[in-house]
Amino acid sequence: MKIHNFSAGPCILPQSVLLKASEAVMDLDNSGLSLIEISHRSKAFVDIMENARALALELLGLEGKGYKALFLQGGASTQFLMVALNLLEKRAGYLNSGTWADKAIKEAKIYDDIYEVGSSKDANYNYIPKGYDIPSDYDYFHCTSNNTIFGTQIKTFPNSPIPMVCDMSSDIFSRTLDFSKFDLIYAGAQKNMGPAGATLVVIKEDILGKVSRKIPSMMDYKKHIASGSMFNTPPVFAVYTSMLTLEWLKGLGGISAIEKENEKKARLMYSEIDLNPLFKGFATKEDRSSMNATFTLENENLKETFETMLKEAGINGLNGHRSVGGYRASMYNALPLDSVKVLVEVMSELESKA
Repeated sequence: MKIHNFSAGPCILPQSVLLKASEAVMDLDNSGLSLIEISHRSKAFVDIMENARALALELLGLEGKGYKALFLQGGASTQFLMVALNLLEKRAGYLNSGTWADKAIKEAKIYDDIYEVGSSKDANYNYIPKGYDIPSDYDYFHCTSNNTIFGTQIKTFPNSPIPMVCDMSSDIFSRTLDFSKFDLIYAGAQKNMGPAGATLVVIKEDILGKVSRKIPSMMDYKKHIASGSMFNTPPVFAVYTSMLTLEWLKGLGGISAIEKENEKKARLMYSEIDLNPLFKGFATKEDRSSMNATFTLENENLKETFETMLKEAGINGLNGHRSVGGYRASMYNALPLDSVKVLVEVMSELESKA
């Protein structure tokens, strides 16, 4: 049976990527060596790292614009701390739009004063705050583009008067944006790009070197840039598989091409949620995420029947986060439209049985 993987992360990856990655684990490019046993200083892996970094900048449209791409370890959670260490001198503004934004605020507060320019915590983060001001005398502004747990997504980004930092962990490479509006982007690979273990950081070099504190070497962006993401042993498999995913995306036609597919999936999913009286969407309609659709079943008496039907249809990873409950359909780049069609058919069939 085909499994339809709606997991929120680690994410579904293209089958072609999984095949190539599995072959490389056994034998990388007919070298007689496994990908995961070669030296990270070997030409073979240095080429992989350079290609992965170059592809990231190319797909984001940031080549030749003063940006550097890094593949680091520690997940987006380490970036909560790393951003503050490298950029926070006096005060920074944060948009609190979900659990991960809230955690980023908590980590940054260790180092200095943090001001929440806006928050949707009052409504369990079911909307994106709007109408907020970004103080021009702050060090930077931090936002989270897509909130995986709550199923909300920023549709229009502000024109920030100060460097703008964005956690794009769960919607990186999924939609066209003017990425040059951002001075630093970070994203854990496991949400929409690759396996767990690597974190992509794209940073405009001229925002660095402006804090007075001493930065530990492992947390210093400048040191990682100078060493080409090779300051310490990188997550070899995660970087290689992310590179394959970026190559796959480029082959499809880049971000603009995948955005069209993502829009089709989101329209189909939300149409069923809105038209089917058995289900109710969690996020405010104008802020709904194209990556993570959150919804609840209105009649709990149908829960067992619905989940049996999901299992029989080969649908996996649909349970919602404990903060919201209900269900969450994560529709990342590699999820086929056909998988969404299967889920919608099950939801529609449940209505006919009710």
